[in-house]
Amino acid sequence: MVMAPQQAERKPATTGSVKTPMTMTEKILARASEKPHLRPGDNVWVNVDVFMTNDISGPGSIDIFNKEFGENAKVWDREKIVVIPDHYIFTNDERANRNVDILREFSMEQNIKYFYDIKDRSNFKANPDYKGVCHIALAQEGHCRPGEVLLGTDSHTCTAGAFGQFATGIGNTEAGFVLGTGKLLLKVPPTLRFVMDGEMPDYLLAKDLILQIIGEISVAGATYKSMEFVGTTIESLSMEERMTLCNMVIEAGGKNGVVSADSTTFKYLEDKTSLPYEPVYSDAEASFLSEFRFDISKLEPLVAKPHSPDNRALARECKDIKIDRVYIGSCTGGKTEDFLAAAKVFLASGKKVKVPTFLVPATQKVWLDIYTLTVPGSGGKTCSQIFKEAGCDTPASPSCAACMGGPKDTYARMNEAQVCVSTTNRNFPGRMGHKEGQIYLASPYTAAASALAGYVTDPREFLY
Repeated sequence: MVMAPQQAERKPATTGSVKTPMTMTEKILARASEKPHLRPGDNVWVNVDVFMTNDISGPGSIDIFNKEFGENAKVWDREKIVVIPDHYIFTNDERANRNVDILREFSMEQNIKYFYDIKDRSNFKANPDYKGVCHIALAQEGHCRPGEVLLGTDSHTCTAGAFGQFATGIGNTEAGFVLGTGKLLLKVPPTLRFVMDGEMPDYLLAKDLILQIIGEISVAGATYKSMEFVGTTIESLSMEERMTLCNMVIEAGGKNGVVSADSTTFKYLEDKTSLPYEPVYSDAEASFLSEFRFDISKLEPLVAKPHSPDNRALARECKDIKIDRVYIGSCTGGKTEDFLAAAKVFLASGKKVKVPTFLVPATQKVWLDIYTLTVPGSGGKTCSQIFKEAGCDTPASPSCAACMGGPKDTYARMNEAQVCVSTTNRNFPGRMGHKEGQIYLASPYTAAASALAGYVTDPREFLY
């Protein structure tokens, strides 16, 4: 019998390795799966850096974990799990309240390090651990880091891609498995590259950019694909604006969205995390499925008309649409800079709103900023003072509130058929409550201007 000669293991350190160009998403997943290189379509077991769950999907994930791993099983790493009640919090609905109780019981049993609890629903300020909307809280509390893998039981987990990490939403069954193992089998997505150049006009926000993209490629245009955002316009965006951009990749069907980490990212993280992280970047020779280019200097304020995020229209062409209300909040449009933008429009106009205008800060920190940060050019006024002078509703307790409808007593829920301009991310029938409600998605600039006009309008009507 002739035996094949035994081959010594080839070690890259001694023999050299053939470098395969990869995109940022491919590199992150390659590192997380301990593979030298990956390409789209590869299926790999990925090590999870951070797992997040909330009150609407956490109980189901916990139930699956208990059934599959056993009632006495322990989670894979109590310090890598983040539990954030945020969706149906300020309600008297017993089932919604029970969901938070389930999170609390599980977190105590498992000694979860990062459980942001709320016990006194009558006064959110009496709960120092309570944060608010999970996607914004993850960033503010230092759980988002370049080069890492973050999975969460919410489709808008993709928001964290703004930090140059792989972040995506998963289902309860997958989540139960991650709780027990810290791993998940993922298929490597191909990457779409969006190049945005040009100086961004001061009447535009990142919400306009992502509505432009979704309007171009449709709500199915990025199905199971990574969306990578590059260009001089992207480089000029703040972290919160980059979060807005990545937040809505799921509305295009995207698996994840990413922005390269840079000095803006590193500065934001300085006082957020002490854990080491290692950013990765797409290779110059990396292969992208498609590339889309935009000259942002020529873009105008946009809205997405009912009932789809890709039903794009120029805000100035929708002035015939009379509205009943305006909603400023959510993981998309409830951040500090979103409220500063809205305040800027109200301040410039000096007028009062013509329709009920609901304000829902995403987190406790955002709520505090509304009452303490002064608005540039206001003579020392805070957002809260400007909102009051404009006749807006008092800023509500931080949560997801009416973005997903929720129980009937949810703040600002549409309990009748109305027309609403909203800074949220979805405008499907019934999304904010009533199945016959009509939602126009818009930036905080456009939402504030529409509140002043009583109809859908371009923010330039009041900014200048």
